[in-house]
Amino acid sequence: MRVLLLVLLTAPLLGGCVSAVKSVVTAPVKAVGQVADWTTTSQDESDRNRGRAMREREEKLGKLSRQRDKAAEKCRNGSEDQCERVEVLEHEIEAVMAQPI
Repeated sequence: MRVLLLVLLTAPLLGGCVSAVKSVVTAPVKAVGQVADWTTTSQDESDRNRGRAMREREEKLGKLSRQRDKAAEKCRNGSEDQCERVEVLEHEIEAVMAQPI
């Protein structure tokens, strides 16, 4: 009878222990899942990154094209060093176009 009474009185106290044990057992699984989430890239993130890279590439090409056009105009006006700059800028544009996104 005393044993039964003792078990009934300590039962509510064991609920916390069971909860703590459950937390300790599931913690590594949750940690691995979180690390996997941090280290992998979702399709949405991948699409966003690709779009950003494409925009940056277009901006760079636009800037190089504007510089080339200005240098070409100065070359037509007789500036020989600007003619060389046009060639350099053409090669830079080709290099950017050849880079994978």
